[in-house]
Amino acid sequence: MKTEIYQVDAFTNELFRGNPAAVMPLNSWLPEQQMQAIALENNLSETAFLVPLPEQDDADFHIRWFTPTVEVPLCGHATLASAWVVFNRLGWQHDRVRFQSKSGPLAVTRRSDDWLELDFPNLPFEPRPTPELIRKALPNAPEQAFYVPNDTNYMVVLDSEAAVTEAAPNLALLAELGNQGLIVTAPGTQCDFVSRYFAPGAGIDEDPVTGSIHSVLVPYWAEQLGKQTLEARQLSARGGVLRCELRGDRVAIAGQAAFYMEGSVYLP
Repeated sequence: MKTEIYQVDAFTNELFRGNPAAVMPLNSWLPEQQMQAIALENNLSETAFLVPLPEQDDADFHIRWFTPTVEVPLCGHATLASAWVVFNRLGWQHDRVRFQSKSGPLAVTRRSDDWLELDFPNLPFEPRPTPELIRKALPNAPEQAFYVPNDTNYMVVLDSEAAVTEAAPNLALLAELGNQGLIVTAPGTQCDFVSRYFAPGAGIDEDPVTGSIHSVLVPYWAEQLGKQTLEARQLSARGGVLRCELRGDRVAIAGQAAFYMEGSVYLP
């Protein structure tokens, strides 16, 4: 069987920046083990698979996301990349595409400035003592962390952008968290806030730009800074810029995309 595959750099307008994602539109679902094997073969932080839903009134595609080792419940950059493919390669005639996902309904709108705006859930988080494992892996972690039950992440807030840039967690220790990731964040110097994201237990040592964590970061920093509209930067080596807005129980996360590659996958 031959199926198309695309690769898009998300949350950037430059090639080799932002976060690369593979996108595979399908007519129907492949076996789960095969999708996981494809994601491992692609060796990107995420591979998104799309199946059209022509008979549904509330969604246009079903979307699923796989890291090289696990399926995840929510992914921002691969959703943005998928929307770019829908708008630019699948002949989509509308400026909005709706996805059905494990995290409920998601939508992406193509704005007049060509930024793509994700409509994501506002994810609740709860304060907890920072787990000893995280304190060992990141010695400058504060005593309090925040746990995100709907996205299996912990978040720690550091004092400064410099502290986020210089953070060098012990990835072997963090891998013991399993599929749980660690968000590290602080106020920004040239934007509202900055972050980095580590999830070695899910096959991602450091994710270049992570849209989904902004479902937590935006409500947190909106409350801390007293503003609903925020600009964010993820401080990985590739880097990325996100324009965000808190809208009640939803979070708008906008970014750009740079198209890299298209081809075909041949499956047995």
